[in-house]
Parts: sequence; C-alpha cells; structure tokens
Amino acid sequence: MSRLEERAQFVRLETVRLVAIAKSGHYSSTFSCAEILSALYYGGELRIDPARPDWADRDRFVMSKGHAAVGLYPVLADLGFFPPSELDDYTRLGSVFADHPDVRHIPGVDFSSGSLGHGLSVAAGMALAAKLDGGDHRAICLLGDAELNEGQIWEAAMAAAHFKLGNLVAIVDRNGMGLDGFTEEVMSIEPHHAKWEAFGWRVVHVDGHDVNAVAAAFADLPDRRSATPTVIVADTVKGKGVPWMEFSRVWHLGAVVGDDYAELERVLREQPVRATSEATR
Repeated sequence: MSRLEERAQFVRLETVRLVAIAKSGHYSSTFSCAEILSALYYGGELRIDPARPDWADRDRFVMSKGHAAVGLYPVLADLGFFPPSELDDYTRLGSVFADHPDVRHIPGVDFSSGSLGHGLSVAAGMALAAKLDGGDHRAICLLGDAELNEGQIWEAAMAAAHFKLGNLVAIVDRNGMGLDGFTEEVMSIEPHHAKWEAFGWRVVHVDGHDVNAVAAAFADLPDRRSATPTVIVADTVKGKGVPWMEFSRVWHLGAVVGDDYAELERVLREQPVRATSEATR
C-alpha cells in the first residue's frame, strides 16, 4: 500500500472512530472523497503551513460538501494544525469540531459550510482576491455532485471564467448520489463535462479512487497565474470501501454500533480499496 493509499485508509478509519463518538455521522459521503483528500493534502501540491494556518500566501481549501468534514479533521490534525487528541471529544459539548467545519475556531479550515451550494462562490471570491492583491495562491473547492443542482454554483462558474480565475480549482466528487437518491433520477446534471466546458472551464476527468491519478491531476494544474479555471471531475462511489454502504442512501447519515462496528473496522483494514476502473460500478 502506497503512502497516499494508506492516508486514504486513515481518513476512512478515523471517520468511523469519530462517528462512533458523535453517535451519528456521514460515512458514505466521506468515504467517496477519501482519496481526494489524501492526494490533495499529502500529494505535495497544496501550499500550506500548519505552523502558520493564517499565512497569507497559503492555498485556500473550501469544503463545500461540508458534511464530509469528519474526514478532513483527522487530516488537519495529522499534519499538525492542532493536536490529534482534540478530536477525542468530536461534537461533544464544548468541542469546536462539529458536523460542519467552523473557520472561526479550527486552524486549517478556510470556510464554514452549512447549506450546500455556496462553496464555489466563496472560493471564486478568494481566487479573485488573490488576483487583485497580486498573489498567486489557489482556491480549491470540493463539491458534491448533487450540490450542482444549486443555481449559485453555475453563477460562480460563469463569473470564474469571466474574471479569468486560473487560480481556482473545483473538484466534483461525482459519486452519482445525493441524500434523495441518484442524481440522474432526482435532477440530472448530465452532460456534466459539456456544461463546465460551455462555461469556459478546463475539464479534467479522473478515477476518484485512483489516488495516484488524482494526485497527477493536481500536479498537472496550469500555472497559478493562468486565465482558465479548472474543474477535476472525479468519478467515485458513495460509501466506497464498505460493500454494504456502497450506492446506498441508508448510510448517508447513520451510526454503526456493537459487532457491526468491529466488522466495519475489520473490512476497512483488510479490504483494499480498488480504483473504480478496476471494479464494477
């Protein structure tokens, strides 16, 4: 298992541990983006400094699908933004770590999420501010695919191309599902790539569970001062890594207890997560 694969496994295992503390949490939405978080934070392309979380020239990460923050927190702790022990009281009274991230209280968090659909607009604003200030830091936004139902996403996409925000990167966790079911049944977003291209974006398509392919997409981003925003469409599986959670609405929000908890941990530790190109979707 490579370092990036091992860190993706770490994200899944820590998600399970933290959800057990909270007694409810978003397993499947976090499992679908574990490789994305690993490649982004451990692949070497994200400009951050845990010792200086407010560093002006850092890259900004906007987790628009904020309900997957349970997978982000362990990464930030692992990198040294705060002690890992602080997560032991996740969601408990007095803890700063809630179901959604809070920019006011958590080092390494750049956006307080809530209702879906706002993240790309915020990231576009961050990218534009960098341009106006003469900086070259990037704004990177992780979107859920069901979130693309929101009109504000496309207003932000149009503005990003107009203002030539080549330092803006959107990542779509294309797991094909939202809380209410499959995206193409609830509200179709296809032809997905063509929409982004029509709005003036550079489109990259990757297997979102091939951590090396995701890392390569980050490494191949255009110059930070370029004029064209990039969207990385990552094909993923909701609940990836746990057979009974994959493609299931049931585990969007829930809790695993008792013997099922032990079995869940065992599966994640023993069963390698294959790229979707190697599995049947």
